[in-house]
Amino acid sequence: MERDQALAKLRDWSGNNAYSIGGYGPGWGDCVELNETPEAALSESEASSEVDLIKGVAAVLTSEQPVRHVALEHGPAAGSRIKVGPAVFGAGAVSVIAGPCSVESLDGLLALAHSLRESGATALRGGAFKPRTSPYSFQGLGLPGLEILATVRTETGMSVVTEVMDTRQVELVSEYADMLQIGSRNMMNYALLREAGAAGKPVLLKRGMSATLSEFLFAAEYLAHAGCSDIVLCERGLRHFDPTVRNLLDLAAIPALKQRTHLPVVVDPSHGTGDASLVPPMLAAAAAAGA
Repeated sequence: MERDQALAKLRDWSGNNAYSIGGYGPGWGDCVELNETPEAALSESEASSEVDLIKGVAAVLTSEQPVRHVALEHGPAAGSRIKVGPAVFGAGAVSVIAGPCSVESLDGLLALAHSLRESGATALRGGAFKPRTSPYSFQGLGLPGLEILATVRTETGMSVVTEVMDTRQVELVSEYADMLQIGSRNMMNYALLREAGAAGKPVLLKRGMSATLSEFLFAAEYLAHAGCSDIVLCERGLRHFDPTVRNLLDLAAIPALKQRTHLPVVVDPSHGTGDASLVPPMLAAAAAAGA
């Protein structure tokens, strides 16, 4: 009933201010799209201020502010702080996620995890399911890999971060992981974002290798809209033309994102460069940029 009343008021407002209703109903959820006509006297900003006052309107999104939940104004002034076991991200906190690309054996991962913890890492990253370019490459251990991660967490106390690649895996991975990772290739997998966002777990969202910052934030908004409030954004490098380094690490994205969102931003200098010797200086540069 309240929705119908709000829609009626929006129709009246639109008719009185030369705006048209471009979309609502099936497929739109609780959203209504308003379009400015050539006869409209109000600017988008003026119109949004008026529409925001209509009872039943929860939020107004504009071209200048196209997201709601992850927008800077929606969070704490100092930015959101997200705790994942002993690891804390955002609002000035510093934590390190470290670990192998893929989980291969219990003994190997356990030895590495002890070394990483002694070096200051608080979260362990390892892939049980791996997105590979070639179908003939190692695809990960699957469930045995998740079980290894859980054993290592028990032994070391480190939080476990691992990638989920498919909507059918979300429930299973959530049983073992402290934090779900959405990889670069899946940043625009909107069905997966919805499922992961509703899983009740913190999410590490990696930027797509060719994604704009706006697309990155929309992906985060999908997670938030599905119910996830603990989202960490990860800049991991962009595809580019120079074979000297694996990816182009976009450090300017850190302060640029912090101007637009309250979410914590971290950096993956390993994928970002593909060169172990470049990881320490890129870590320092990322910290200087605000990560």
